[in-house]
Amino acid sequence: MANAKIDFTIGSISFSGEGEESWLANQLDKIIEKAADLIKITPSPQVITEGAGTTATHAAAKEDAAIAAHTLPSFLKEKNATKIQARKFLATTLWLQARGQERMMTRDIVRALKGSSQSRLANASSELGKNVSNGFIARDGDRFFVTDQGKASLL
Repeated sequence: MANAKIDFTIGSISFSGEGEESWLANQLDKIIEKAADLIKITPSPQVITEGAGTTATHAAAKEDAAIAAHTLPSFLKEKNATKIQARKFLATTLWLQARGQERMMTRDIVRALKGSSQSRLANASSELGKNVSNGFIARDGDRFFVTDQGKASLL
């Protein structure tokens, strides 16, 4: 059989394959079968409106999709945020934000770490305070979010 090649994207899920035509068709069938489930757990890039009716995919949306594609443990490891408590808090907050949670509470960070089998923070409220004082996290009433400065410090 001849070699075949295929590349396609559904939302933020990409598939690229090369090989025997029958094998590739089989792999493609598997991906298509699971596509609906994969799209539910993987956010698609956000399209924003700029100016008078023009649209563009914002670079931040692409960064968020890349962050959200990671598991929390792999993201923490990649950002060297497994030991330094304030950095771990910030990275977890950024990861949740990239997955669509716009505003968080301290318990959301604690739950995300626990749910991903990561070591807990000694004092999550204290780590929040450190990140706020550094300008990495901003408060919004009783909730908070990662600032551009905080995002830049990790990326």
